Amino acid sequence: MTPETRAILMGVTCATLTTALFKRGFRNVFLRDVHPVAWKGQNMVGPAYTLRYIPAREDLDTLDAFLAPDHPQRVAIEHCPEGHVLVMDSRRDATAASAGDILIRRLMKRGGAGVVTDGGFRDSPAIEALDIPAYHMRPSSPTNLINNHAVDLNVPIGCGGVAVFPGDIVVGDGEGVVILPAHLSF
Repeated sequence: MTPETRAILMGVTCATLTTALFKRGFRNVFLRDVHPVAWKGQNMVGPAYTLRYIPAREDLDTLDAFLAPDHPQRVAIEHCPEGHVLVMDSRRDATAASAGDILIRRLMKRGGAGVVTDGGFRDSPAIEALDIPAYHMRPSSPTNLINNHAVDLNVPIGCGGVAVFPGDIVVGDGEGVVILPAHLSF
């Protein structure tokens, strides 16, 4: 994405983008039931870096799982490239958190452009105060391990009922999030 394209997308609403994409034949680009934790007053724009969850399994998803330095959730935070948006496929289930303020703060410090999940976030009041755009279904205090098992990084996922491929352009505004296929020229 060129700096010029990024600058343009910083000033375009999701409503305008969904109409422009519809004119090009794309109907399913707006993430359903995904909302800003708090509107930051400017758009979130960046290429997608993805994390996929599957249903948790009791023998694998204990608190000790977080001790492993190669836990996919930790790796996602540490390897999401600067300027990218971490997009998490949490199976459209907000009964457990996809992440909390510590991980999202770390993503912010590493230069992440934002974070999106079709699940929930724990510590949402603290996330609201951070200087990083964050989008989720709703607050959810339980840790992700009760419900989710992180498995894949930077692979095609579904988030909010929309296909998201690594490198697709993610744009979030005060209403929600739209996914622009990376191969389109704007």
